[in-house]
Amino acid sequence: MTAPEVTSDVFLPGTYARGVPYARFRELRASAPVSWIGEPAVGPWPAGPGYWAVFRHADVKTVLRTPEIYSSHLGATQLRDPGTAEELAFVRAMMLNQDRPGHARLRRIVASAFTARAVRELESVIEARAVALVDGVAGRGAADFVELTADLPVRTLAHLMGVPDEDRLLLYDWSNRVIGYQDADHAESSTADPGTLSPMGRAALAHRPPGRTRPDGSMIGHRSREGLADMFAYAHALADEVRPGSVLARMCEGGLTRDEFETMFFLFVVAGNETLRNAIPGGLLTLLDHPAQYELFRTEPATTDTAVEEVLRYWPPVIDFRRTATRDTELAGVRIRRGEKVVVYHASANRDESVFPDPDRFDITRTPNDHVSFGYGPHFCLGAHLARTQLRAMLRAAVDRLPGLELAGEPVRLTSNLQNGLKRLPVRWRTCP
Repeated sequence: MTAPEVTSDVFLPGTYARGVPYARFRELRASAPVSWIGEPAVGPWPAGPGYWAVFRHADVKTVLRTPEIYSSHLGATQLRDPGTAEELAFVRAMMLNQDRPGHARLRRIVASAFTARAVRELESVIEARAVALVDGVAGRGAADFVELTADLPVRTLAHLMGVPDEDRLLLYDWSNRVIGYQDADHAESSTADPGTLSPMGRAALAHRPPGRTRPDGSMIGHRSREGLADMFAYAHALADEVRPGSVLARMCEGGLTRDEFETMFFLFVVAGNETLRNAIPGGLLTLLDHPAQYELFRTEPATTDTAVEEVLRYWPPVIDFRRTATRDTELAGVRIRRGEKVVVYHASANRDESVFPDPDRFDITRTPNDHVSFGYGPHFCLGAHLARTQLRAMLRAAVDRLPGLELAGEPVRLTSNLQNGLKRLPVRWRTCP
C-alpha cells in the first residue's frame, strides 16, 4: 500500500522552535506510522524531494539495524540532501555516513577511547570540571544554564582530541555553524577571541569563508570542505603537533585518507559537543518542569542513573536521522522505492505507547527504558558512555550545589529539525547572605 502524504509540519525547522510536536507524533504513530513528508523550501535552502518518515519504535529499530536495506552511505544521514555531488562524495567519507565494512573499519580506529573503562578513567576529571563550573557562578545567584553548560563538553572534547585549551571555543563555533545553520543566532557563530587563540588557531581563522553564499548567490554547504575550510585547516595543523594517546593520534595512525581524516575530525567536533550541549540544559529544564521529580533527584542520589536514561528518553538531543533505501522494500505495509529517503524520528519512538507505559509522564525511576536516543544497531553512538557521564556530572553538580534552583525567564529553543536544543535557559537560585 502507499501512505498518505502528510503536511510538512514535522519537517519545518520552525515547528521545533516552538517545541517538539509530540502530540502530532502520537497522531501519526496511530494513523500513518510511515508517512510521506514534503520538503518545501526554507529561507535560502531549496525544496527537497520529500521523504518517508518513520514514527514507531519497532519500525525505527528495523530501519537502524538493517543497513543493507536502509543505507547511511547512499545519501548520507542528514535529512537535507547535500547541495552538490562533490559535497555528497565528501560527507560519504565520514564514519557516520558509512555502511559495512567501511563503517566498522573507521570505528575500530577510535573505539578504544570511548569504552566504558576509558570513560571511567575520565569520570573524576569530568565531575571536578562540572563542580568547578557550577561553583564559579554560585555567588551570582543567576546564570544562563546553556552558556554555563557549554564549556563542559568542549573542554572534554579538547582533552580527548589533544586540542589546546585556549582553542576550545573554536570547537564551539564550528559545532554551532554545522548544527545551527537553520538558526540565525548560530549560523554565523564567532565567539572565539583571536587574541586568546594559539598561533594555529589564529591561522585557521584566515580560512573561514566570508559568508554562506558564493558570488553567484548559491549556498555554500554547511557540511562541505568549502564551508568549513577553517576547521579543516586547523585539523591538519593540529595533526602536525599531535599529542600521543589522543583521539587525533589514533586517527593519524589509522591509515585514513584525507577525506576520512577531515570528516572524522568534523564528526567528533560536532557529535562530541552539540549533543551534550542540548541534552544537559534540556535535562535540567525537564527536571524543573516536574518539581516532584526534581525533588526526588535532589534527595535520592541513587536515582541518578535511571534519571539520566529518562532525561535522554524525554528530551532526546537528536530528533531524527536519515537513511536511503538500497532497493524496493516495504515497511509497516508501505511500499518504499529504491533511492528514496527514509527518516527515523527518535523523538517519536521514545514516546511510543506500545513500549513506554504512560509515555508522556516524566519518571526518573522508569525501568526498563529502551529509548533510542543513542540510536540502535551498528551505528549505536560511540560516545554514549561519555555522554552519560557528562550529563550525570553536570545535572548532579547543579542540583546539589545551587539551592532553590528555578527558572528565571522563558527558555529559548533552537530552530532546528535535527537537534532538540535550547539557546538560552535563564535560571536563578538562593545565595548565602
